[in-house]
Amino acid sequence: MDTTTQAVSTQAYQAILYERAVHPGLFDLRSRQQCRTSAGVMETWLLPGGHLLRFEIGGRCAAELMIDREGGIPDEGVVSAFLCAGEHEFEHSLPDLGLQYMLSVQTEQLSENLYAGTLREMREHAAEMGSDVFTRSTPAGTDLSVLDVQSFHREVHVQAYHLVAQGGFVLRSQSLFEHK
Repeated sequence: MDTTTQAVSTQAYQAILYERAVHPGLFDLRSRQQCRTSAGVMETWLLPGGHLLRFEIGGRCAAELMIDREGGIPDEGVVSAFLCAGEHEFEHSLPDLGLQYMLSVQTEQLSENLYAGTLREMREHAAEMGSDVFTRSTPAGTDLSVLDVQSFHREVHVQAYHLVAQGGFVLRSQSLFEHK
């Protein structure tokens, strides 16, 4: 296995919060979903190994981008950005939108057997929950991305799972967009 490729693909993962819309045409989008709350509209997009979330309230937006590269990413309107290695929790208030944003991220490197078991469990979970799913075959094995979205009266919860066969990388995140 080429460990250089592994290090670049897994350690470059970053979470970025924008206080604006991010144009989805900048990314290799594979699926799109939309849900409404009394406060606004959440749009979710899966991309290979990542996702883009956009919560719109009264024509204004906040967006979360989870991506495995550093280049070609818009920097206008960035509120915060951090690498996803390990465990992180982040909370930010966007007073102009009346929005509270929270993000929890956890990454793991699994052995080949543990990765295969986790992949199987996530496929079962996605089928059971009716999740948005993107799968791709790579020389290292199967990559899987899953988004679960729960919409409530004034908030949206998004659980994301990105599994990358190269190196047995698993990224789990939980995002909360809450309108005050």
